[in-house]
Amino acid sequence: MRLTKIYTKVGDRGQTTLAGGSKVAKDSLRIETYGTVDELNSFLALLRDTLNEVDSQGFADLTTQIAQVQNEMHDLGGELSTPAEILDTSRQQVVTAAQVSRLESEMDAYNDQLPPLANFVLPGGHRANALAHVCRTVCRRAERLVVALAREEKVREEPRIYLNRLSDWLFIASREISRRLGVPEVLWRQAGKS
Repeated sequence: MRLTKIYTKVGDRGQTTLAGGSKVAKDSLRIETYGTVDELNSFLALLRDTLNEVDSQGFADLTTQIAQVQNEMHDLGGELSTPAEILDTSRQQVVTAAQVSRLESEMDAYNDQLPPLANFVLPGGHRANALAHVCRTVCRRAERLVVALAREEKVREEPRIYLNRLSDWLFIASREISRRLGVPEVLWRQAGKS
């Protein structure tokens, strides 16, 4: 695909075109859903770039994994912009069960290095940790929107499962970032307890 002209003026009247050519309102649930996936991809880029600025060598594995997730976010956005009746998973890149399994394996490897949780942790302690949590919460919103969209239109289950697993991956990544930076985790303190 070659994009030679970015502005088309097609959306000036509040509509946009889905893959396949059908037009929908820009505030439709489908557009909100894949727009949130796009938002997540942008925050993932900010997280990746922040880790590179902090310590590109020390976070090389994590930034490579985030870049892979970003590509999968683009695939997911493409899938969500394609009505189910014309989605051809044999020709279009989509998120898969194998990618979910990869996320699980990566989580297991990081989790083996982390101390067990004895309390809830809060975002923060370092900008990179906070950004991982921003990604996690945007991911959860994308997941909720996929669930809502699937109630109205046909959506494969893999996008929902992938986003659910990715939000867990981002939580563990936030903890791993703090561990590598030697930054204490910010623990939730219950009112009235020390």
